[in-house]
Amino acid sequence: MKSIAIIMPAYNEAVTISKVIREFHLAVPAASIYVVDNNSSDSTYELALQTLKEVGISGRVIREPRQGKGNAVRRAFLEVDADIYVMVDADLTYPALRLQDLIDPVANGDADMVVGDRHSLGGYKQENKRHFHSFGNALVTTLVNRLFKARLVDIMSGYRVFSRKFVKNYAILVEGFEIETDITLHSLDKRYRIKEIPIEYQDRPEGSVSKLNTFSDGAKVLSTIFQILCYYRPLFFFGMISIFFGVLGFIAAIPVFDDWVTHRYIYHVPLAILAASLELIAALSLSVSLVLNSITRQYRMLCERDLLNS
Repeated sequence: MKSIAIIMPAYNEAVTISKVIREFHLAVPAASIYVVDNNSSDSTYELALQTLKEVGISGRVIREPRQGKGNAVRRAFLEVDADIYVMVDADLTYPALRLQDLIDPVANGDADMVVGDRHSLGGYKQENKRHFHSFGNALVTTLVNRLFKARLVDIMSGYRVFSRKFVKNYAILVEGFEIETDITLHSLDKRYRIKEIPIEYQDRPEGSVSKLNTFSDGAKVLSTIFQILCYYRPLFFFGMISIFFGVLGFIAAIPVFDDWVTHRYIYHVPLAILAASLELIAALSLSVSLVLNSITRQYRMLCERDLLNS
């Protein structure tokens, strides 16, 4: 049998942590459970440790003092060795009973990553009370699908199953809740096999407090969109900047051209300087886009080689 590791990042989840551990153990008793206490100020660590001992579950509680879900997942991926990895939030929002459905495609070799899709069954729309988050989710999903020609439904789901090859070839550079988006981008860019399975979703139980913040997370959504374009599609991103400044430079140069054609003399000297500057920026942006696109392509080739050799 393949070894299964359930990774649970947890920050101040004393209300739910014990029940989450018990439910996922009942769903897949053979799996080891690793709770990553992400600098909690409540009794999350003690309750997780106590529950693992009482039930006799294989695994342990890992402490990660650096705040952020990305840091917590990174620590778990570094320290835990398994054939199949499960990532799930410790807030009772994801159904443990569907875990085996998510594991099977990875265990059978049909997928490198399986995602619990919260949207197809309508659960997330009904349970989620933060409409701005739904809007941001839809915006990023649309952009990602357009750029990568994909048909993903839920790129921000925190309920995922990975193959060992995926985990050991994924460098986590993000620190916070943008980890899910980063994982999706990595999967699409490196052409991993992705499968989405619709799941039920329920909001946090009473007494459990969400760590998301509308304004800071909104800024992260905008930052994510910028990074998607800049890092994964540099030719498109800087190419658009080049076209934008090129058009502005051409518009600024129209009176200059008119002066030269009509009078064989340039009267709009400031406009001539502005137009030349704008066209220079356009040329530099085009050069940057070509260089970065070549670097990105080379990096993809190296990653593909590493996957073939792993």
